[in-house]
Amino acid sequence: MNLKKRRIADIPPGIESPLNFALSSRDGSVLDMVAKAIQHKQTLLAFQPVVQAHDPSRVGFYEGLMRITDETGRIIPAREFMHVVEATELGREIDVLALQMGLRALYETPQLRLSINMSARSIGFNRWTQTLQRWLNRDPTLAERLILEITEGSAMTVPELVIDFMDRWQMRGICFALDDFGSGQTALRYFKDFFFDILKIDGILKIDGQFVAGISTDPDNQALVRSMVSIAQHFDMMTVAEFVETKADADMLGSLGVDCLQGYLHGAPTTRPAWRTPAAVSAMG
Repeated sequence: MNLKKRRIADIPPGIESPLNFALSSRDGSVLDMVAKAIQHKQTLLAFQPVVQAHDPSRVGFYEGLMRITDETGRIIPAREFMHVVEATELGREIDVLALQMGLRALYETPQLRLSINMSARSIGFNRWTQTLQRWLNRDPTLAERLILEITEGSAMTVPELVIDFMDRWQMRGICFALDDFGSGQTALRYFKDFFFDILKIDGILKIDGQFVAGISTDPDNQALVRSMVSIAQHFDMMTVAEFVETKADADMLGSLGVDCLQGYLHGAPTTRPAWRTPAAVSAMG
């Protein structure tokens, strides 16, 4: 047999394939990096504006995106590590830290409205709930300026738990966004029961990059986004298009009825947010 053509499936039981070994080693390194960042308090939020489609000079809210720094000081975005840590205890710790930093930003800036990402797995995590309750006890008005984003895949792992969780906290004024909508994991029988405030196609309806990039010249994606906006309007949800990078795409999304836009055209995520300046604060709302 030509060993070069030997399939991974032919490797005898008990012997780890080179691919699996590489993946487990990589994931182990990521877990170690995140654990060290948490231990040494090397975590921060990057803030990206979500602007009104009909008037991009006005910011509807900001999204707080989790970042960690490694031992070299390099800033690492959540997309590089959350898929590895989300189902672990480190994922719960990351959610607690993101919530804590987001609530502190809301507390320090009364004009700010902010969305923070969380996993449905954190719903039963005591430290997450205690963090939220402690800040709301300090200032109950934080709730009406807080948006919690839950991914479609995460919500569908425990849909009944998510529905109950949202019912309880929406009564306190918190809004909820369904992130990554359109990935195909939401059962329609649950969708009408969720009562998300925002539908991101990618909650507000957040429309992700696969539908947005180049939409100005793509009739198929225009039709899909038009349908998504119709669904959002039927369920009284606000819509946000993500990954907006060109004015042509922004103009098309506005003409399709999308409420808000997020992407590099209107601002990259930054750990030094513009809303710390008086001019930016006055533009919110």
